[in-house]
Amino acid sequence: MSGPARDRRLARLHRLVWGEHDWARGGWQSGSLRVARTLSSLGRDLAGGQLTLRAMGLVYTTLLSIVPLLALSFSVLKAFGVANQVRPMLQSFLAPLGEKGDEIVRRVIDFIQNMNVGVLGAVGLALLLYTAVSLVQKIEESLNFIWHVPRPRSIGERFSRYLSVLLVGPILVFSALGITATVMSIETVRDLLAIDAFGRVVQALSRLMPYLLVIAAFTFVYLFIPNTRVRLGPALLGGAAGGIGWQTAGWAFATFIARSGNYAAIYSGFAILVLFMIWLYVSWLVLLFGASVAFYAQHPEYLYAQGGEPRLSNRMRERTALAAAALVAQRFAQGSPLPSLVELTRELGVPSHVLTTVLEALERGGYLVRDGADPPRYLLARDPAAIRVDELLETVRAAGEGGFLSPGLSMPTGAVDQVLARVQQAARTSIDGMTLRDLAAGDVHAPADGSAEGPAASSATGAA
Repeated sequence: MSGPARDRRLARLHRLVWGEHDWARGGWQSGSLRVARTLSSLGRDLAGGQLTLRAMGLVYTTLLSIVPLLALSFSVLKAFGVANQVRPMLQSFLAPLGEKGDEIVRRVIDFIQNMNVGVLGAVGLALLLYTAVSLVQKIEESLNFIWHVPRPRSIGERFSRYLSVLLVGPILVFSALGITATVMSIETVRDLLAIDAFGRVVQALSRLMPYLLVIAAFTFVYLFIPNTRVRLGPALLGGAAGGIGWQTAGWAFATFIARSGNYAAIYSGFAILVLFMIWLYVSWLVLLFGASVAFYAQHPEYLYAQGGEPRLSNRMRERTALAAAALVAQRFAQGSPLPSLVELTRELGVPSHVLTTVLEALERGGYLVRDGADPPRYLLARDPAAIRVDELLETVRAAGEGGFLSPGLSMPTGAVDQVLARVQQAARTSIDGMTLRDLAAGDVHAPADGSAEGPAASSATGAA
């Protein structure tokens, strides 16, 4: 295929996937387009390098934290008499490495058993806990990046949540496995398994069990670790994508190890470390990929054609601010429940992180306040009849000014300032007396002199 013909087909495919589409019609076409956009966005994210870069950072943190992390889990499990279950879990995780995986498991277990926590002292124990916690913290930072969460948890909440994962998590996992083994040993259950139909079902479930366990683990990470509320449906979808991807990657990696016999000759004694790091990298990359699937499933408004973070233009910032304030005022007038950040994102079709920037500007201006719910709900700080639309727009225009970015501290531009002042005055005259209550009620009347129809007034909303 020639270059121009290929370019035309790619352009046609781009228009088909990213062109204008009436999502309200629904149907299989909308579903197919959403899947296509999701796959395109996932491929773009992988090619962009951020996911791979964070996966490599997690590999480095894992190498530093794996022994303290396993030592902490080993100590907890040893108190319950199930410490011998650590080895099978490690062997299952490192199974794609083949014989090299068994060697890594043996060395790690020997190192943990020889570690004497009692001689570390208070400072050594604190450092051990911090090293173990740092891995979970690094995972949260990576998932917060995927979920566009700018604020991490507080230090106290981090340690309480992380330690609960590190201490209680292994107990729950092995308790579930123990309960399953106990149930399977009951005589009534064994009699049911003797029936051919039940036996086949259980056999099929046993083959699917590795996938189900990994999917459950990934889903738990997506629900529990990010500093935002993740719905079960998207988390389960991401867990399924990540779990199936991880098992498939393990099969492919094991095939590669079995068919490649030159790595030992190239890396000599470092071959086992190199293979271990590669498998860690693949595992973390699959986990981050599943988190991206969950994110796009919960936030389809982030499915856009270009890479990078979407930014609001001046016109869109003002339009979004007026629409958000009007929606809150409408809910207030109707006595309906106040809109949350999630509802505003869905109603306005704007990505949550750019909407948050606009809402924070309205909060600083004294127009909106939010409650302490999670996600927060927004309500008016004043009577909508006392909020003038021109003042609200001026607040949004001035958002972000401060320090050397203030107009008063910039270079003198008298003619430019005069033009902008005339534009601002025209905009103020065209909506003189209009309040947020009028905007929410749809009472948008034109002034008697028709000044709103002039070119200056029509373009004033997007100025400055």
